[in-house]
Amino acid sequence: MRIAFATVGCRLNQFETDALRGRAQVAGHAVVPFEAAADAYVINTCTITAEADADSRQLARRAVRRNPSALVAVTGCYAQAAPERVAAIPGVDLILGNAEKPELFSWLRAVRKGVARIQVGDVRRQRRIDDYGPGIDADRTRAFLKVQDGCNYRCSFCVVPAVRGGNRSQPPDQVLRELLRLHAAGFPEVVLTGIHLGTYGRDLTPPGSLAALCRQIAALPEAPRIRLSSLDPHEVTPDLIHLLAGSPRFCRHLHLPLQSGDEQVLRRMRRGHTAARFRALVEQLAAEVPGIAVTGDVIVGFPGEDDRAFQATHDLLAALPVAGLHVFSYSPRPGTEAAAHDGQVPRTVKAERSRRLRALAVAKGRAFRERFLGAVLEVAVLDREGAGGLLEGLSDNGLRVWFAGDALLRGALARVRIDEVTGRGLLGTLPPATESARPSSARDFLPVLARRD
Repeated sequence: MRIAFATVGCRLNQFETDALRGRAQVAGHAVVPFEAAADAYVINTCTITAEADADSRQLARRAVRRNPSALVAVTGCYAQAAPERVAAIPGVDLILGNAEKPELFSWLRAVRKGVARIQVGDVRRQRRIDDYGPGIDADRTRAFLKVQDGCNYRCSFCVVPAVRGGNRSQPPDQVLRELLRLHAAGFPEVVLTGIHLGTYGRDLTPPGSLAALCRQIAALPEAPRIRLSSLDPHEVTPDLIHLLAGSPRFCRHLHLPLQSGDEQVLRRMRRGHTAARFRALVEQLAAEVPGIAVTGDVIVGFPGEDDRAFQATHDLLAALPVAGLHVFSYSPRPGTEAAAHDGQVPRTVKAERSRRLRALAVAKGRAFRERFLGAVLEVAVLDREGAGGLLEGLSDNGLRVWFAGDALLRGALARVRIDEVTGRGLLGTLPPATESARPSSARDFLPVLARRD
């Protein structure tokens, strides 16, 4: 069977798609691009914003147009939240919830074209994390590893607990085992992912923590370098900062969802941190982890955000050494507390505030990149051709670097001297002693990585 995949949303969704894609290849299916003719199309959806809902529906319709006789399966968070609406899209055959997603291929074998089948259970009853194994995409240099799922928090704007369930963690020994597999496969970098990564281990017996897991990873004789996905500011502990500062195994990059720089808005959002805590944390990270990239999320136009509150957010970010921002316009989500709040912000006001924050993000990003002119950075060389035939790499602190070099470097780590700052990243050159040897391709290891102990 020719199967095409598409993903909307977060890194965890991307991990799950990659894992399913790897399983498909091991089972003998041909994985083809989403724009190609396929026998089955799988859309892994997101529902964090109204735009994500719309993107998910658009991808389903695009698959139907591409091959009207193909099976079209829609899974993920939008399928979990609105299965009947997904089933109403002409040509969609299978709607799977997040708990049913790991059994995708069994459901594909059972479904028949022409009648939409809904298999969406109550994910909030889930008590154990699904074992996908590592998320392998043979066209990528980096691998994703899901170590946590779900969320026990109740932010007033968020639907995630309803579509992902409660906090669930992979046991540390299983995480370490998967990391060793990925190291053997030659991946230079692994991204630890979760819906709420900072709550890792709280559900285990005995309870654990992300810092404790990271200490075990740091103690491994050999392992890929590790990048942590998003962490809430109040979950960044002194132990974690110490590891980032002292262990070269961990990337100097933290993504912190600020959401707002106004204390009153944060309280209405029911976030677990304050603007003052965020300021102190970023300043501490910059002082104790030289060269760290701190990036963040901001929601613009949350109900009740007036000009003063927005300006507080802008001024906070302008004063801090952040390296980048993801800016989102607030959109009401049915079933959330904030959807019923007074003080909804007009669309035009949200658009102007988003424009201002994105302009700030561009300036902050360039200022951060300029700090590394003349420095030598270790980059994971991506397994694709960059602009103009140059190799493209990603530094541990999240900078895109382009440089000339032997194609054999793809999929390896390389040290690159930074010569020029561009609008998108950095241009550099290889020092003369750089070796052009790389580990075997992950494509060679897909069957090994798919086997479960």
